[in-house]
Amino acid sequence: MKADETSTPEKDIPEDAENLASETQEDATEADPIETLKEELRRKEDELAEEKSNYLRLKAETDNFKKRLTREKEEFSQYANERLIKNILPIYENLGRALAAPETTVDKLKEGVDMILKQFASFLEKEKVESIDSLGNPFDPSIHEAVCQMESSDHEESTVIQEYSKGYNLNGRILQPAKVVISKLPAVAASEESSEPSSEDENTENAN
Repeated sequence: MKADETSTPEKDIPEDAENLASETQEDATEADPIETLKEELRRKEDELAEEKSNYLRLKAETDNFKKRLTREKEEFSQYANERLIKNILPIYENLGRALAAPETTVDKLKEGVDMILKQFASFLEKEKVESIDSLGNPFDPSIHEAVCQMESSDHEESTVIQEYSKGYNLNGRILQPAKVVISKLPAVAASEESSEPSSEDENTENAN
């Protein structure tokens, strides 16, 4: 055999075998667990950065919302009575005109005050404010405030016989309890009533 016809081992390796070896090496590189973990870590860091950005955005929106609520609450507390004051102002002005009128007699002044009182009563009616009827009714601690007791033989015990100030309801809720004087039996009548024998005592005596 001639020397030039002798083939080296490298020349005997097929081209397909070389490609297969190269692909196998690439697959081994791609399947490297460290590289996989690094890639997963980078992905998680990106997700964390995105979540942090979303959190900061939502926090800023929440803070702005709280500030707006606080501002609106302050404005509401400052102007909550605006409508009521607008309705009261004409009554106040009419009272001032009545007092400032020249050569006002007592009768004219009384007439003017009566008109203002009717105007004020109309205002209370529009605002659903109702007075509480107390005189002659039994004392009720839920709508009455007892100022004192007064002996009376003309009324039952704990009856409202005088009003120091009227009570008022606002839409069915007690706005102001009525300050009242309630009756109590005279001392003599109370003593006689306590000394009278009860029906049980009378039955016992009759049985004896």
